[in-house]
Amino acid sequence: MTKKLPSGPATPRGDTGVAASRASARERLLAAADELFYEGGVHSVGIDRIIEHAGVAKASLYDNFGSKDELISAYLAARHDARAARVEKAVARHQDPRDRVLAVFDALGETLADSRYRGCAFARAGAEQRPSDGVRTVCDTARDWMRDLFADLVRDAGAARPDALARQLQMLYDGAAVSGQHDRDPAIAKAARTAAALLLDAAIAARRNAR
Repeated sequence: MTKKLPSGPATPRGDTGVAASRASARERLLAAADELFYEGGVHSVGIDRIIEHAGVAKASLYDNFGSKDELISAYLAARHDARAARVEKAVARHQDPRDRVLAVFDALGETLADSRYRGCAFARAGAEQRPSDGVRTVCDTARDWMRDLFADLVRDAGAARPDALARQLQMLYDGAAVSGQHDRDPAIAKAARTAAALLLDAAIAARRNAR
């Protein structure tokens, strides 16, 4: 179900010692980017700070990613993969189609409860500066993935107008993510879940009544 996003050039093949070193540098750079970009913002945090935090040579960044924009894209792609895995795990806990839809909001609640939560990484990256084409592509793909997931789940639940409902649920999800950033209250996800349940139940009833 997870749509994989590009995460930068692969480690070159050849001498195993060099490959291992480059892989290690890449991992350290991504770990530093994940921590610093998410905490301080992709625009505010400079390359020199990333390199210092990662403990690698400056050339390693350009060897592995080519530019700061490509590093930002790789950071966001990793964030997408992690969120998708978390959501899919929550959905997989349930067999009932209705519960599978609402499980997306349960996963959001777990995210909001994390003391390190600073808001949606994709919304923040897009709002901080005019994103490059690569960054915009990653953000758009992550949003498309969430909307497509909702559409598939509500369709399985027997809801009327699944595409329209998916957009409504995505708006609820996005709103809860932003509110969670400002209010620091995990209960926001429960409120969004309750609203989602009302929309879902109404759409299921509409489909049944139309038969």
